[in-house]
Amino acid sequence: MSLRRLRAGEYVAIVGCVCVVFSLLLPAYHSPIGNLDAWQTFGPAVALTLAALFAGLAMIVSAMTERSPALPIATAVWCVPVSLIAVIAAVVRVLERPDNASSVAAGAWLELVGTCVILMGAWLSMRDERTSLYSPATPEPRPRP
Repeated sequence: MSLRRLRAGEYVAIVGCVCVVFSLLLPAYHSPIGNLDAWQTFGPAVALTLAALFAGLAMIVSAMTERSPALPIATAVWCVPVSLIAVIAAVVRVLERPDNASSVAAGAWLELVGTCVILMGAWLSMRDERTSLYSPATPEPRPRP
């Protein structure tokens, strides 16, 4: 595992993953019965946010551990649609008011920001074509007959 192999997109995705983790711990809504966090209002939007979180983490881990760019690029490609769906779910989550909530708290906004940043990180990771991160292949020459 090497942090040298991370590109700008993976660093951006790390920031998004941290935002999503904190959004799961902070209150997402204010209601008459008290503050509601993501676990109290768990639904499809939170599940999609968790999917984007795990896709972003898979993209980061694959970039750190692989010696070729094939798997990191493939995980970044799959991270884009997953995080795009999570962004849409986070927007719906900000617009909805579950359990008679009166207002949206910091957790829901941080969830939206985090999923957007993961999407941006995956997009940047696909665009970065630096080959200097990976050593060139040096196959042994075939013996002559």
